[in-house]
Amino acid sequence: MPASVVAATRRTGRSAQRTVRRLIVYALLFVLVVIAATGLGGLLGRLAVTGSELIADDVSGLALSLAFTLIGAPLALLLWWAVWRRLGEGAERSSVAWALYVAGIYVLSLLIAASSILGAMASLVGGEQVQWRLSLAAGVAWAAVWAWHVWIVRHGLKSPTRLAGVPAVLGSVLGLVIGVGGAVSALALLFDAALLGAGASVGRPWWLSGLQTLIWATGGSLLWWWHWKYAGVRRLRGGLADVALITAGVLGAGILALGGAGVALFVVLRLLFDPADAIEILLEPLGPAVAAAAVGSIVWVYHRGIARERPGSAGHGGRLVTSGVALVAAASGVGVIVNATLAITTAPLAGSGVRSLLLGGISSLAVGGPVWWLAWRPRDQTRAGEPWLNARRVYLLAVFGLSAVAAVITLLVIGFRLFEFALDDVFGGSLIDRIRAPLGLLAATGLAAGYHFAAWRRDREILAAAGQPRQRNIGHVILVTGSDSGPLQRAIGEATGAGVTVWARADAGDTAGNGAEAAGPGGMLETRLIAALAGVSGNRVLVIVAPGGSIETIPLLG
Repeated sequence: MPASVVAATRRTGRSAQRTVRRLIVYALLFVLVVIAATGLGGLLGRLAVTGSELIADDVSGLALSLAFTLIGAPLALLLWWAVWRRLGEGAERSSVAWALYVAGIYVLSLLIAASSILGAMASLVGGEQVQWRLSLAAGVAWAAVWAWHVWIVRHGLKSPTRLAGVPAVLGSVLGLVIGVGGAVSALALLFDAALLGAGASVGRPWWLSGLQTLIWATGGSLLWWWHWKYAGVRRLRGGLADVALITAGVLGAGILALGGAGVALFVVLRLLFDPADAIEILLEPLGPAVAAAAVGSIVWVYHRGIARERPGSAGHGGRLVTSGVALVAAASGVGVIVNATLAITTAPLAGSGVRSLLLGGISSLAVGGPVWWLAWRPRDQTRAGEPWLNARRVYLLAVFGLSAVAAVITLLVIGFRLFEFALDDVFGGSLIDRIRAPLGLLAATGLAAGYHFAAWRRDREILAAAGQPRQRNIGHVILVTGSDSGPLQRAIGEATGAGVTVWARADAGDTAGNGAEAAGPGGMLETRLIAALAGVSGNRVLVIVAPGGSIETIPLLG
């Protein structure tokens, strides 16, 4: 066997061994840290509750805490010391296993510490003397683990070089979820007390529950603010930072806001046109709905503004996600309205249930329709040079595809109902009653699919008229540069329609000339970059911008 083949086989084997070793070591370290923190929290809880009477009851629980602390903690420290010594090596510090360990234990410790400490404060306010001590003890133990890993994340020499921003991004999302949940609960209690009176909270004063939920809202907001401002999540661009911004800040908040607004409008319409139930029953969902709409709108508007400031996919993604959420609400309203209209048509004396169904559809359409119109702007004429055109086309295809699949499934359901009606001689019943629900869904999905397919074809004609190719030759571009990557990233996206991943050069200080050249007359660097990509094809292409401004394009396999 040739020596080169033997050497390559040995290198591959050593690389595989190192990967397996890292996975085993960091998984074991993760488990040991969890065991040690659990045991320490249990011991601190017993000390806080029973003082020196450690073996008053639950001997097995005490034994478990002692074993976890006195055996698990030393093993965790010993293994961490061995790992820490190795992190001076560049390959070890840049390993994915190290990055995943830090991100995983960071988020887990933050979740348990935050929920335990905030739960302890809420229990203290509620007068639960034992529970708040136990929760606080567990929170202190896990807070120490979190603080330890915050120090690791911020360490200048041994912190992970890959997935470096993941812990902070996930921490900000966790704080946002806790804060929004607490704020919605607190406002809902306040609105319920105002609408239904102080007797709405049975067994305890309403303000006490409100104060407890306010603790959660304040704590979650502080966590989010610390990660957003101090940990630098606000400054992160691309990758998980943009995904978290769009998913949690725009999509999640948009669903919360539109859902709350729809329910609130539904309650108002029932009060006006279908007041069959008692006023207390009708008003019961109004407080939580208004709270959800208010908090969700604030979070939604703020994160949409942040997304608009970011170039590339984040700015377009915020608008498209908003349009998608509103479209689902509006289409659901159309389907429900068709369903209720058919029911009223076939049964003129339909009762309150059908009227409530109709009012629910009107509410959903009235909330989702205007938001979709403002976000999508269907009357605006699309131009071939718009930087968001490629993202728009992907969105159109996705909505058309999902709507078409839903329409086909609904057609199958309607066909089943028709055959069932024709073959069923026992139960009988009205055919319209059997198919009105799937028929309403078919009408909504058919309208959505038809409109978005027509819009996609119109955009394709615009691109063809402008002389741009319908099929792009490059799937994804990996851009390596030390200059300001924003103009280069936009130029690549507009010229090829491909996604762009930016890798910053380690010798960024030597590439300052790149930025000056890019900012020169006519955008010289962007022009030469587009020219260098002309004729290049491939699923992935590596583009390297050298310190002197030279450009190298390398098509990659796979």
